[in-house]
Parts: sequence; C-alpha cells; structure tokens
Amino acid sequence: MAIRLGGLAVVAAVAAMLIGAAAFRSHPDLTLWVSSPSLPADGHSAAQIVVEEKRGGFFVSDPIELEIVEGQRRARIESVRPEHNGTGAILRAGVQPGAVVIAARAGPGTEARTQVILRLDPADRFADGTPDFLRLDTHTDREAFRRWFAFLAESQFFRPPSQLPAEINDCAALIRFAYREGLREHTGAWARELGLLAPPAALSIAKYHYPFTPLGANLYRVRPGRFRAEDLRDRTFAQFADAETLYRLNTHLVSRVIQDAQPGDLLFYRQLEQDLPFHAMMYLGASQLEPDVRANVIYHTGPIAGSKGEIRRLPVDELLRHPSPRNGNFLGVYRFNILRQE
Repeated sequence: MAIRLGGLAVVAAVAAMLIGAAAFRSHPDLTLWVSSPSLPADGHSAAQIVVEEKRGGFFVSDPIELEIVEGQRRARIESVRPEHNGTGAILRAGVQPGAVVIAARAGPGTEARTQVILRLDPADRFADGTPDFLRLDTHTDREAFRRWFAFLAESQFFRPPSQLPAEINDCAALIRFAYREGLREHTGAWARELGLLAPPAALSIAKYHYPFTPLGANLYRVRPGRFRAEDLRDRTFAQFADAETLYRLNTHLVSRVIQDAQPGDLLFYRQLEQDLPFHAMMYLGASQLEPDVRANVIYHTGPIAGSKGEIRRLPVDELLRHPSPRNGNFLGVYRFNILRQE
C-alpha cells in the first residue's frame, strides 16, 4: 500500500519546489534509509524512514512516493511528512512476522528499496496463554471490537432460523461466530457475504485483521499454559472451542455481579444436570438494532427436546427476576483475554 501526503490513502507524495536544473533529472541519486533493520511484530513498534534525493551535489525535493511492495499486511507507513532534505515517515509494525520491502520513487525509473524484518513477539505479559500480539492495546480498538461483537451476535437474533450460519448450533458457537467476525476487516464485500443489510458505521480494529496473525485461523487456546512460540505449531490453538474452553483458557473473571458487565462480556453458568455442563450468554448492553435502552443478554439454547434450539435475547432485569433453571449456577462475568488491561 502506498500513501499520498495530504491526499487519498493510496500514494504518499510530498510536493515541493524543484531545486536544480532540468539536466539533473536524468541522473538522480535517491537514498532510502530506515532506522532499524528489524522490529518485533507486536503491532506498535516503529522505525523512522528517511528518503533523500540528491542531484549533482544538490538536495532536491521532488514528489516522493513511498510504498510497501512486499509484506503489505505486515506493516504500514504512517505520518509521511516533508523534511529539509527530503521526506520522512514512520514504519509501524503489524503482528505478522516476515520481510517487509519498502520502495521509494521520485519519478519514472528512479527507485530505491530497503527491507525490514519483523520478528515474532512471543510476549504474554499476563501469563494467561494469550499472546500480546493478539491483545487490543488501545481504547479505540477495544471499543470497536465490543461494538462489532455485540452487533454481530444480536443481528443473528433477527434472522430466520433457516438463514442462520450452519455453524451456530449452541451457545459457544454463537460466541465463536461473533468473536471471529468481529476481528475481521469490515468491508462492503464482507457485509454482503454475511448478509448484513445495515452494518453499523463503526471502524474495524486497527491492530490486525483476522486471519492475518501468526495464529492464522486458530483463534482459541485449547491447552493450558503461558504462551510460547511453540504453541503456534503444536495444536495449542484451534478454530473450535466449547463453552468450558472459552471459560477456562480464553477469558478472565471480571466480576461476580452482572451489573458490572460491559458489551462484549460473557456470562458463564455451570449446569449441574445438563449434558453440556457449561453454558454462556453474551452481554449486549443496549440494542444496536432497536430503540431499546435496556441492557440485554443473548444466547443460543443449544439442542432442546430433539430440536436444534434457538437464539434468545432478553433484558437483564428479566434474567435477574426469573433465572432459568437451565442456567444452573452463575460463575460470573468474564472478558476475553484480548481485552485484558493492566
């Protein structure tokens, strides 16, 4: 992807006065320099980029185009700006390890390239098994995920059962669907594929987009332990996780009081007399699809009496007044580890 300073986010160019005679254009000397040859793929580390064009011993200031020509999903170019002898910018690391090749151009046939290596960051600062590269570090990203997660779950409540994704067949399946799709890049094509008629005007998270992380499609931790690089190869992560696995390995306790929940949190229950001993609800807060300011929860019942079950939405105050025997013992309000803060 290339960027244009002061223009659309397609090409980055800095327009300034041309210094020197036209004869110097045929033999430009373009220098592309990056402050670090390697960065951790942690989603926030950065390196300085400097581009200088020198002709006949004089610095000039042609329009400079900066572009990532290899590894476009591994990093992004930000803050392109004119400097005294050229162009400056920032290379911001993504979360995928690998090579990133940057090209600078100052007209036809005038190009310089350099490479930066992004290395896997195996940090797990909370020792909960979730790698830091997956955590959403900014308030903006956390709120974006919460909004999309709640919207995607609630939108399934309004769909005819025959139009529900086949994968949604119990409480954990509804959570997995909303979690995975909430981490994607929310384009028009994505919305059409899911059959969303009126998606919210909300930003996608910026740090990464599923499945473009070192985990690929394997979002859920299924074995206990602190995160290690070996976990990427030994089936410690998978595309499937039941309610108990979400509860034990992918979320953390926030409160024993439902009123402390935020949109996107999960309510876990222990079902002492059920075939599936763990049950989960999703806390929505106020509806995004109806003019209803009451706080709601949503869940899939799972199979009931030989039927496939259904998605149910109900106000929290009703849940508290009439707790369902099916819900068993309330375990607490839990939050995804990717939303964990200090």
